[in-house]
Amino acid sequence: MPIRILEPRLANQIAAGEVVERPASVVKEAIENSLDAGASRVEIDVEAGGTRLLRIRDNGSGIMEADLTLSLARHATSKINSIEDLEAVASLGFRGEALASIASVTRLSLTSNTETESARGHQARCEGREMTVEVRPAPHPRGTTLEIRDLFYNTPARRKFLRTEKTEFGHILEVIKRQALSRPDVTFVLNHNGKQIIYYPAAMADNEQKRRVATICGKEFAARTVPVERNAGPLCLWGWVAEPTFSRSQADLQYFFVNGRVIRDKLVSHAIRQAYRDVLFHGRHPAFVLFLELDPAGIDVNVHPTKHEVRFRESRGIHDFLFSTLSRALGDVRPGQAAVAADAASGDITMAQGNMPLDTGGLPASVLTVSAQNASRMVGLDSFGGGRSDAGRSFAQSSTIMAVPQPEFSAPAGDIPPLGFAVAQLHGVYILSENQQGLVLVDMHAAHERITYERLKGARDNAGITRQPLLVPQTLAVSAREAAVCAEQFEELAALGVWVEPVGEEMLIVRELPAALIDADVEALVRDVLSDLLEFGTSDRIASSMDELLSTMACHGSVRANRRLTLPEMNALLRDMEETERSGQCNHGRPTWVQLGMNDLDKLFLRGR
Repeated sequence: MPIRILEPRLANQIAAGEVVERPASVVKEAIENSLDAGASRVEIDVEAGGTRLLRIRDNGSGIMEADLTLSLARHATSKINSIEDLEAVASLGFRGEALASIASVTRLSLTSNTETESARGHQARCEGREMTVEVRPAPHPRGTTLEIRDLFYNTPARRKFLRTEKTEFGHILEVIKRQALSRPDVTFVLNHNGKQIIYYPAAMADNEQKRRVATICGKEFAARTVPVERNAGPLCLWGWVAEPTFSRSQADLQYFFVNGRVIRDKLVSHAIRQAYRDVLFHGRHPAFVLFLELDPAGIDVNVHPTKHEVRFRESRGIHDFLFSTLSRALGDVRPGQAAVAADAASGDITMAQGNMPLDTGGLPASVLTVSAQNASRMVGLDSFGGGRSDAGRSFAQSSTIMAVPQPEFSAPAGDIPPLGFAVAQLHGVYILSENQQGLVLVDMHAAHERITYERLKGARDNAGITRQPLLVPQTLAVSAREAAVCAEQFEELAALGVWVEPVGEEMLIVRELPAALIDADVEALVRDVLSDLLEFGTSDRIASSMDELLSTMACHGSVRANRRLTLPEMNALLRDMEETERSGQCNHGRPTWVQLGMNDLDKLFLRGR
């Protein structure tokens, strides 16, 4: 068939297939245009889940009469003028195809007025079949109203793929939530079938922004988050990450914004997963609301029709910046800084814990210490000894709580440690402690496991990674890309303890591995590392594998259940928890302590009612 230029209507409908997936897609594009126009208030009216009516009104700068017709033309925009502008896009929209694509599959009217035309307004109407634009006077305040009726009325095949009204409205809600998180300074109003569903007033102060986050993401999320704020040259990261104990079964509470644009990026997801690596329970997902700000020239936003993806020019630097910032934020939280999540409406007992640093808790030095040399070589299990000779001692079956002396709470309130003072041991498993807020329950094995684990990691880091030559160097057949990245990252791989070098265009030879991983599957390990380097520019496979060994050692070397602890030992464990990083979770992501406040205890016994 001969090559020919597509007619405008057909070209717009093809573009609509990329831009207009469902009613929520229209809402997203319209809100982005409103924000680009400087609007401080955006109102959305929806009928029948958006299939019958979508009306988006703003108080932005508006569109002049002479530009109304052009605004509905394909590839017409006021946001970029040259290739230089495209390389440093600072606006949310920039392609100039959204309105034309929407008009090709809907009945569209665009009413607007500018400050210079305050005495009047104008309306442009366009329907999908002919794509002819009719402009006429229409009174309108400063700003713009976009009205969309009968989505996909002229493309019934696309309409069949729409879901139920409830489902489509749910997608619209999610779009508005994202935009409301991105722009707390803007008021958002949503009405569905004549009923107001959302009203987010503008939040200018910090406490008001936190209140909007709580409204959108839930009060429990807001109460159990760690604030993040860091500047490093042109990079700025701020927002909130949830404590590891507040995790989700799905990745449904993850909002990441780059210069105000919500994105989902594999590089970003990988960096965040690394930061949560040894504090998150298996199969769970972290929750976060994070904002990354950088020079617009440092990212490419023109890589996906829906603008959900970006490309970073310095991807390795961005990855390392995110990982180091979040890892530091999660590691720096101490029990005294942990937020107490209390939902008065539910009446449930809630866990309040932060990433707490743990330590060894007054147990003998032989149980808690390991030499740097042994730690780096992952040997020395005997130094842990599995505990004291009386480890495993059982309590009398008739006794529920071990009797221990009660500490005197005579110290001033300010001198009471965050985890308080131990008062009893329950079934040889839990430590009961009294603090200023109420009762603290500690899983002594999980807590001591984290303490031991962090000490082992510190010893390893101080000693460095010891390489050991393979008895028989192993040759691997790889792709040309993998061989190239191996040559480029040779020094980094060597720093990780892996001595691997190219011996041809598609051949590698592995000569040395970290001593701790000498028995590992060499081929699988190296291939996984190379795969990470190709995908993300960095790899944590080596560190993760070594951490798994240290975690196993810590688990076997920690105090076991039914071990009778003295009162000083219990208090020493609590003090170590207050000083050790990530002490709120064991090596496997399980919580190590729970706070029951006096209000929680009173509710259990109906006191004050």
